[in-house]
Amino acid sequence: MSNIGPLPVGITRAGEGVDGTVWNVLGHTYYFKANCDSAFSFETFDPPGTFVPPHIHPTQDEFIYVLEGMFDLYLDGQWLQAKAGDLVCMPASKPHAYYNKTDKPNRAIFWVSPGRKLKELFDLLHNLTDPEEVVRRSATCEVDFLPPGAVPGA
Repeated sequence: MSNIGPLPVGITRAGEGVDGTVWNVLGHTYYFKANCDSAFSFETFDPPGTFVPPHIHPTQDEFIYVLEGMFDLYLDGQWLQAKAGDLVCMPASKPHAYYNKTDKPNRAIFWVSPGRKLKELFDLLHNLTDPEEVVRRSATCEVDFLPPGAVPGA
């Protein structure tokens, strides 16, 4: 396990990141919410047409609480949809992906448990525009993208 430290006390407002930290990752806006040994959390703003392709977190469970909009999701071999108010559970080592196929932006709270290296990864990906480099850097932080074409319909 990493040695990130304890969770600090406080409130981080909607559409803001802790200490002003906001990441731009391939068209998504991620607002840093929390990081500790047991969890890492971020708020997303996902414009129409954005997506995160199929990938695996071998060391973390991941969750999405949809605040606004609707996500099309690939979860361990199934295509599903989640709308505002829904909670999505993605256990470690299960392939998953999410897409905004609507004409409106989506907002959600994501978190992983344990926290491990995801904040480090977002720091490495901020403003990066090369998808191949995103995949390479992600692998160094325990996020493994599936090869293109590995998931039908993705």
